[in-house]
Amino acid sequence: MNKAFNILFEDEHILVINKIARIVVVPTPKKEAKTLISLLAKELGRKIYACHRLDKDTQGLMIFAKSASIEQDITGQFRKRQIRKKYLAFSKGNLKKKEGVFKGPVLDKAGKRFGERPKQAKTGYKVLTKCKGFDFLEITPKTGRTNQIRIHLSRAGHPILGEKKYAFRRDFVIKFNKLALCAYFLSFCHPVSRKKIEVKIAIPEYMNEFLKKWG
Repeated sequence: MNKAFNILFEDEHILVINKIARIVVVPTPKKEAKTLISLLAKELGRKIYACHRLDKDTQGLMIFAKSASIEQDITGQFRKRQIRKKYLAFSKGNLKKKEGVFKGPVLDKAGKRFGERPKQAKTGYKVLTKCKGFDFLEITPKTGRTNQIRIHLSRAGHPILGEKKYAFRRDFVIKFNKLALCAYFLSFCHPVSRKKIEVKIAIPEYMNEFLKKWG
């Protein structure tokens, strides 16, 4: 994927895109000029509303709205936990159980700076392939806390390969030059037609090549 995004679904109300890693969705306190929201607005020639967030370092699916009222509907679905999201990841080492749920309060580094309090979070996981030195996981967040997947896996001693924020690079025997995390599945209710929308992408090529080499 050469562009910062690919549009996978679009109608007069919403669009679903596949975002590349290493681009922020909206400006941070650093005031980035090039963001996903600015690039989308430029391409579409209109104001666009981000209905949720993905980390700068995470690739994958995102929903955007073409009006404030549509954004409110989608964000409401997120608050009510009506939207299903699934991720693919490579994590350090091998988990003891093939599937399970990580539980516990999380607070990302930005939240700490602003004096926020930890919030309870749940992150489900399933080991798809057990490899030498790492696991290939499907991850299903049960809550929508910022960075909860990265925090829960690091706290469990199995940080995502390529993790820099919640683990030290020296702790990894197997090196990965990006964060090995991709939001690959989304399921939600269309805000106008109320029909179920499901969007799924294949594992990114850079993760697939790594898996073929080391898996």
